[in-house]
Amino acid sequence: MSVEAVVWDIGRVLVQFDLSGIYAEAIPDRAKRARFVSEVVTEDWHAQHDEGVPFAQMVATRTAQFPQYADLIALYASNWLASLPGPVPGTHELIERLAARQVPQYAITNFGIESWGLFRPTFPILDHMGDIVISAVERLVKPDPAIFHLAARRFGRAPETMLFIDDNAANIATARSLGWHVHHFVGDPDVLEQRMRALGLL
Repeated sequence: MSVEAVVWDIGRVLVQFDLSGIYAEAIPDRAKRARFVSEVVTEDWHAQHDEGVPFAQMVATRTAQFPQYADLIALYASNWLASLPGPVPGTHELIERLAARQVPQYAITNFGIESWGLFRPTFPILDHMGDIVISAVERLVKPDPAIFHLAARRFGRAPETMLFIDDNAANIATARSLGWHVHHFVGDPDVLEQRMRALGLL
């Protein structure tokens, strides 16, 4: 079967993601800021929001663990959008070109419900997506095979007819094992464009 549709990851493929951005003003020293997001408000801790745990519960639990950082932990929720500083260079242009060719596009993203509600209105490029599967809504998180099965059903397409693009190697490995065409995005849109050309999408 030929590849007829493109399925995007969002974080670090379409939008930059950096938790330390939340603390650019509150912790101006770069080394201290990096240490804080490696020890307190970490990506591993943040992952539970993608699983469906709400901001308030996360902040309360973490504050109980690190009461000396209560004000900073609260910023995780109130200043969330600062973790998404802008588009990933080059990928939005590819979305526009695919749209001009009427190539169906979708997304599968690990994202929390509240953070998605803040982010989605700021990112109109996603209007090109025919459907978006959001981990916290479904209570399924990549790389669980179940979220890929759900997405294929939702999109109404066989895995072998879709190109899945993600920056996470584990997610790519799962999708490949399920029969999807895959591209491991490591920040080079030119390489991705070449892959799309090779598949006849551009």
